[in-house]
Order: sequence, then structure tokens, then C-alpha cells
Amino acid sequence: MTTTIIGFPRIGENRELKFATEKFFRNEITEKDLLEEGKQIRKKHWLEMNESHLAQIPSNDFSFYDQILDTCFLFNLIPARLAAAKLSPLEKYFALARGYQGSLGDFKAWPMKKWFNTNYHYLVPQLAKETKIKLCGSKIFDEFREAKALGILTRPVLIGPFTLLKLAEFTDGTHYQDLVPDLLAVYTEIITKLGKHGAAWLQIDEPALVSDLDHEEQRFFKQLYETLLAKKGNLKILLQTYFGDVRDIYSELCKLPFDGIGLDFVEGRKTLELVQSGFPADKTLFAGVVNGKNIWRNDYQKTIKLIKDTNVKNYVLSTSCSLLHVPYTTENESFSPEITAHFSFAKEKLSELCDLDNILQTDKNELLRKNQQLFQKARIKENSSLAETINSLKEENFVRTPAFSQRESLQKEIFGLPLLPTTTIGSFPQTREVKKWRAAFKNQKLSQQDYDDFLKKQIKDWINWQEEIGLDVLVHGEFERNDMVEYFGQHLEGYLFSRSAWVQSYGTRAVKPPIIWGDIIRKAPITVKWSTYAQSLTSKPVKGMLTGPVTILNWSFPREDLPLKISAFQLALAIQQEVLDLEKNGIKIIQIDEAALREKLPLRKSDWHADYLDWAIPAFRLTESKVRAETQIHTHMCYSEFTDIIPAIEQMDADVISFEASRSNLEILSALQREHFQTEVGPGVYDIHSPRIPSVAEIKETIRAILAKVPKEKIWINPDCGLKTRGIPETKASLANMTAAAEQIRKELYR
Repeated sequence: MTTTIIGFPRIGENRELKFATEKFFRNEITEKDLLEEGKQIRKKHWLEMNESHLAQIPSNDFSFYDQILDTCFLFNLIPARLAAAKLSPLEKYFALARGYQGSLGDFKAWPMKKWFNTNYHYLVPQLAKETKIKLCGSKIFDEFREAKALGILTRPVLIGPFTLLKLAEFTDGTHYQDLVPDLLAVYTEIITKLGKHGAAWLQIDEPALVSDLDHEEQRFFKQLYETLLAKKGNLKILLQTYFGDVRDIYSELCKLPFDGIGLDFVEGRKTLELVQSGFPADKTLFAGVVNGKNIWRNDYQKTIKLIKDTNVKNYVLSTSCSLLHVPYTTENESFSPEITAHFSFAKEKLSELCDLDNILQTDKNELLRKNQQLFQKARIKENSSLAETINSLKEENFVRTPAFSQRESLQKEIFGLPLLPTTTIGSFPQTREVKKWRAAFKNQKLSQQDYDDFLKKQIKDWINWQEEIGLDVLVHGEFERNDMVEYFGQHLEGYLFSRSAWVQSYGTRAVKPPIIWGDIIRKAPITVKWSTYAQSLTSKPVKGMLTGPVTILNWSFPREDLPLKISAFQLALAIQQEVLDLEKNGIKIIQIDEAALREKLPLRKSDWHADYLDWAIPAFRLTESKVRAETQIHTHMCYSEFTDIIPAIEQMDADVISFEASRSNLEILSALQREHFQTEVGPGVYDIHSPRIPSVAEIKETIRAILAKVPKEKIWINPDCGLKTRGIPETKASLANMTAAAEQIRKELYR
């Protein structure tokens, strides 16, 4: 065994799983149909990995929505009320993923957060005293048997107990230690059953080990695995980590009786140093040397040197993390061969692992020589003027004047908004009709005039509707945009766009990250046309909607030949030009979304500032530093943990910040209160990733909870996020309830 991967993309080469699942949600196919589609996708993936000569293939890395949710259903870690509902197991599963509202009950979805430092979102387990842990599912065994029937002996994958408990939230006084005995009993039962089914290896994923661990956490991990590994029998256990290094617990990992240890050599800045300090001869090193997050070709010469520098003889070549985070294959793209040669998606990374293995095992110099030709000449020519501009930036280029307190007073006087002003985050439903017209225009089946007329009608209808329900600050709806990052990238020099390089973000939601190929320059105004048209239809303020530089960077595939800081500043200068053009054209409120601000934050606090915040926050400030005091700057952030970086967020110096808050039970409010947050805030009052329609009473209760923590003069009322993925009926009903709730609370406050 010399090559493997941690996991494979699961939405299908052409997003088959996404479309089948959405059909199931619309009652267009049966549960049996959906389960069969999943089975066929798994079969195709296993056969492709087998044909690529990958030595060991994972199973149970497939999921209909999320791997943490799968683990919770395997262990019965679900609310008792839902467990008792007269729904099928799959319906219960999707009820926790998306929420359920029907004749059989009303269930809210579990909170959703970013999976470590990626754009993938996981469901956060909500564990309570009523939680009765037991093995109640068979997915891990079923999929192992499926592959075995194809003649493929896989390595099942399972989220480890330490990471599961670290990511879970505990209610009604429950402590994670209360669950340990029963949880370990279930893991032991799984190990025993897998052994009986003929499995040789089990991969236990513990990515939480790459974050800062205190002595108590180290002790707890050791306690868990001393108990668990004592009962592993003949089944070999691979302890798999990714997204960083395990400096806090490396020595303990080496002492524990794991058969293999998987380490990340791409993001793990100390991984090589740790391994060079000594790696046990009785263990196999699963070396994560092929980047599982980015799409550039592996530099074989550097990787071979790295492997040799480890001085480890018993190793397996692997990816740095699951290939869930990259697209399926370059075979479906239409780039020129000269460009495609630089890219490696999931399927191509399988070949890279086999190439590296052949070079190391047989010294095949032809494979190495061909690879090195890619790296021997400059891929692009540097824009020297842009480089000079960035090098000449001074401190004053990142400072907005006057101070926030002066701007706040001026803006309240100018806009004259009521208490608890209502708005939305930006986008409205991207219906089939909208997508159909956009596709027709893209394929040159529709004239510019006809497409513009369609967009004008959409914008006018929604502006009128927003006025009807009483929203205070309106949006144009973003009907012309395919994606909040791709749309901007298409108007910037330096970007490339794939045809079908889809990556799962959460559940059925897939994104197609653009590729930063060269230096980034804004060629012409991007959003002015539609923002000014929308503003011409109403006397109420209409927000100009932009995506911030850090989010554009974090949701793109970045260059590997340039520091992230430089790419961020290139993007910031481009967005700054757009901000100033909007302001010049009469747009008085401009939202610069930084939904992904937290995403690339290092997992270790010691690396936060120097490696990220010291350039990410200035990049945002660069976009707004030249605007007038009376121009109100908003930003938006969602589906990440923000409570521990509130001081850094305040340093962004925006006038209003909206946060995702409803799924996380408004946890961020306590942090804002604790840090004496001065910026005006819009904590989301309902969850847009669920089709549930919140009632007026429910939203009023949420607003009252916000008022208990934030001064009423500082609060904005808005949904959690943009509404592009929702249907029109639920969107209109939810927003109407939101504005009604805000108006009723307003009357109470004005008494």
C-alpha cells in the first residue's frame, strides 16, 4: 500500500446528487429513487479510484448532506421529539439539515458552521441529557459491503470522538464527559463489526487536533484513545488529521497504538519538523503531500524532496485533506491545453499520487521531467504598475475619516430611518425563470436589450414589493448575478472561469470558485448600471451590493506563486474603485460583503494576526477609506464563529455589520455586549437556509432577545443571509412577517 486519499467529492461529476436530492425535496422522485442515485454515484467513484490504481480507497466519505449529521444518525444523537416523529429516517435526517414544517411537526434545522478553515459547512450537533447514544444506523457497514461486492476492499472513514465532542453544543447542563462511556462503547461496537465484515483498516478523522490544545484537552484525547485502542482487535486504525499540524499532541500520538498517523504537509507548517524529530518505526506515515484544497499541479520535485527529508521508510502518499474541497475533473473544462496543464482537480490528483509513487519507487525520470517543464518558465508577466501601487500604500490609505461616532450621527440625520430599520442582505430568489433568461443571454440566444428589459422588470417588481411591505432600505435583488464571487471575477482582469468545476458548500449547495490566474485589475464599472436603475425607482435608499476583497479571495482558487496578502490588496483596490463609482452615481448606502472573513483565519490563535488579520482587515479598510462621511458602509458575515474575533471585526470600521445569528441562537450578541461593540449591527432574525416560514411572534421573540443585549439605536432587522436559494412564496411570507414584527416592536418602544 503506497497511495491513498482521505475522501472524494460526493456531489457527483455533474452534480447528480444535488439535482436528485432537490427533486426529492419537491416530491418529484421517491426516497427509494434518491437512495439508488446515491448508490450509483458511490459505485462510479469507487471504480474510478480503483482504475486509477489508488492502493487504498476510502468508504463512508459519501453523504447525502453532511458527514457530521451522518455520524449523529449512526449514533442516535438526535432530538427525542424528532426521533419519535412519524417520518422516515431520511425525512428525519433532512429535517435536522433543513428544518421541517408540516402536518407531522415543526422542527428547526440544526445550526450550520464552517468546517474548520474551509467553505464547507457542517451541521452542529445539539446534545442534551435526553440523548441516548446507541448504534442505530448501518451506513458505514452498508457502504463497505457495497464496495466489497464490486471487488474493492475499502477503508471505512469515521469522524472521531474527540472532534465530534469538540464541535457539538451541549444544552440543559449536559457536559461532554457525561457522554464518553456510551460514545466509546458505540465506537468499539463499530470497530468489532467492521472487523467481522472483513475490513482491514478504519480511518478515524480527528481534525480538531490541529487547533490549540490545552493540557486538559490533551489528557482527554489520550484517555479516549487509550480506552478505544485497547479493544481494536486485528483492525488497523489510521488516525487522520488535516488542515494544519499537531504540534501540541504529536508525542502522544506517536506513543498511542495507532497503526497509521495521517499528517498534513501542505498546511501543517511544523509537520515536517515534527516528523524529523522522530516517527515510530512500528507505524505508517500517511503523508498528506498533494494539496486537497487548491487546483494547481503538484510540483513533483519539491514533493519528492519533502518525502525524502522525512527520513521515514514506512509511508503512504496521500492528500492533505479530503478532495471534497476541489472539483471533480479537468476533463469537463474547455481551457486551452496550455492552461489546463497547470490544473489538477480530484480525479487528476489520483494520477499525481500514482506518478509520485512511480517516481519514488522506480525512479521514472520521464514523469519527473515532464512535470518540471511546467515550473521552469514564468506562467504570467507581472503587472509592474499594480505592484508599485501596492508597494507604495501608506497607513493613511487604510484609514477612513471622520471617526465612526461622527459618521453615525451624521448618517442618522441624513437618512432619518426609524428605530430597528429593516432591510435584506441583498439577493432575492434565483428562480428557474431567472436562470433560464441568464443562460439564454450567455448562449447568445437573447439580445442585450431583451435581457436588460427582463432584468428591469424583475428589479422594478421587487422594488415595488419591498415598498409595499414597508422595508426601510431596499435592494435590487442581484438577478443579473450568477454568484457573488464569480460575477465580480468576470469583470476583473486576472481571473479564469471553469465550465463545471463545482465544489460542495453545504448540502445541495455547490459553488464554482473562479481561478485567480494573474494580477487583478478592474476593467470598468461592475454594478453601477443596475444599482442606479433600482435607485431611480424609489425615494427610499437602495443599497449598492458588492463582494469584499477577502471573500472574493477566500472563495476563489488562489495563486500559489503570490502571497495571499498581495492578491487581497489587488482585489481591494479594484473594489475601492467600484465603491467610489457607486458613491459618485448617487448610491448612499453600499454593502461590501465579507461573508468569508473567518474562513482563512489560521486555526491556531498564535498565527491569527501575522498570518491573516494583519492584512485581511486592512484589505477591507482599503475598499472604504476614500468614501465620504455621509456614505453608509455595510458589511455582512455568515456561518462561521465570529465571537472570538469581535475586536478585529470592529477594526473594519464599517458603519453597519449584519451577522448570521438565528441558527446559532444569537450567541454572538453576548460577545458584542462583552466587547462593547460600537458598530451598528443586524443579527439575522431568521434562518434563510431553511424553507420554514417564521411567524411574526417568533421573530418578535428574536428581536426582544436582541434588544436585551444591544442598544435599540444600534440594531438593524434583517434575515441571516441572501435569499437567492429560497422560493418566492416563502421569501415573501418570511419578509412580510419580519417587517410586521419590527413594526410591532417599534410601536412598543415608542410608547
